[in-house]
Amino acid sequence: MVKLIDPRTAFEMMEKGAALIDIREADERARAFIPGSQHRPLGALQTQGLPDAAGPVIFHCRSGMRTQSNEQSLCACVDADNVYILDGGLNAWTAAGLPVTEDRKQPIEIMRQVQITAGVLILIGVVLGWQVHPGFYGLSAFVGAGLTFAGVSGTCMMANLLSIMPWNRKARVAA
Repeated sequence: MVKLIDPRTAFEMMEKGAALIDIREADERARAFIPGSQHRPLGALQTQGLPDAAGPVIFHCRSGMRTQSNEQSLCACVDADNVYILDGGLNAWTAAGLPVTEDRKQPIEIMRQVQITAGVLILIGVVLGWQVHPGFYGLSAFVGAGLTFAGVSGTCMMANLLSIMPWNRKARVAA
């Protein structure tokens, strides 16, 4: 059974040798990460496991939602008896004033860019449809259909397009 722990407890456990595992994607980690954490994206963990875990293991993501929703698969990928989830993830760690390495020159993660872009396009479609011509409502419908397709298929064309934009070429995997 996985136990939720607060950031201060996780920090103290790390000082005593616990492994802190960051399950976020590379583009998320490039912008901010907890020093001393190991980067193992969720997909890689689920296929390769975490064979080098001898002591307590603490998993974290950005907000804690991803780790909690994948609790069973995270437990399955480690042999350790002491498995924990950082309650509130990196957000709670930062709020607690604990050390975080940040590189603000790195772009925000692709899924946040998709959310921002989709939201702006939908708002533009609604405003133009209301103020200029009802045909502009089609823009909102098009974006909504694209998001539905992305959810059903697991392929997000907007994310693919955004990932090749010049500002996203800076992203590198952080240590």
